[in-house]
Amino acid sequence: MKRIDVRAGKPYQVKIGRGLLRSCGAEMQGINLYGKIMIVTDDNVAPLYLQTVSESLKNCGFSVYSHTLPHGENSKNFDELVKLLNFTAHCGLTRSDTLVALGGGVVGDLCGFAAAIYMRGVHFVQLPTTLLAAVDSSVGGKTAVDLTAGKNLAGAFYQPDLVLCDPEPFATLPGEEYANGMAEVIKYGFIRDKELLELLQQSFEEEEVVARCVQSKADIVANDEFDRGERMLLNFGHTVGHAIEAKSGYAIPHGQAVAIGMVKITQACVKNGLCPQETLDIMLKLTERYGLPTESPYPMSELFDYMVNDKKSSGDAITFVLPRETGNCELKKLTRTEWTALLS
Repeated sequence: MKRIDVRAGKPYQVKIGRGLLRSCGAEMQGINLYGKIMIVTDDNVAPLYLQTVSESLKNCGFSVYSHTLPHGENSKNFDELVKLLNFTAHCGLTRSDTLVALGGGVVGDLCGFAAAIYMRGVHFVQLPTTLLAAVDSSVGGKTAVDLTAGKNLAGAFYQPDLVLCDPEPFATLPGEEYANGMAEVIKYGFIRDKELLELLQQSFEEEEVVARCVQSKADIVANDEFDRGERMLLNFGHTVGHAIEAKSGYAIPHGQAVAIGMVKITQACVKNGLCPQETLDIMLKLTERYGLPTESPYPMSELFDYMVNDKKSSGDAITFVLPRETGNCELKKLTRTEWTALLS
């Protein structure tokens, strides 16, 4: 098992190892959690892992309740959030009790936001079951729901008490969902870990890759917990990617959209002499290897209005993550005139 310390305002550990879903009760006891548990999951994950997690918790003396969401990004909204909050109150959870996110990024984001605002904050544990959630959204304390104006526009920074990443569920992921996670893995390589990109060009151990990504994110979060500087690097490809997601009505999943976004911003940087062709070549090689798309179904001109609502915007400018070479990106604040010209 690998252990990574996240040195945020509320420090916690991320544990990575096979069998952690089956031992989650003991792991939570080990950090002095007790009482009632509300497991939040979705209708894809529940038939596969809800019983395993529930039994582990019950065997360790927890009183266990569960709430199941419809799967998919369209569940990440205020209607589903309020349903969860009302059910949590109905079950009598108090501030000493715990919400547990069992699933992917949608479940983790919504459950975390609920934990942040229920009784002004209760304990929160992440049990990611997708590669994407394990390497990215389960770590760092960003929680949110979507608004009609854009993705993740209502939320809170709220760090979990514990994250348990069990790679065993990755084997049950559809190929497309696994590829979505690989988009975020590739992102970490391009922003700060050139050796990871070399590793991805061959066979690899999932625990090692997850640990490298989590360590990168933990280091960044320790320096910039509230996303005012260095942490914005984690949004490489996301400004364009979130616009693609929103334009598609979330029919295009997050990982695919981010992959397209990374390619488009890298192509723009190569075209404008900001980045060598070699960096783009490596990106295209890796996206092809892991079955990720590289072309947007929409012209860039149709995405610009969605990009205005990006969370990294300030006034008429957006902070973009621009690749300068493989394993090295920089933050650059661009006005709408500048980023329109760059991406056109």
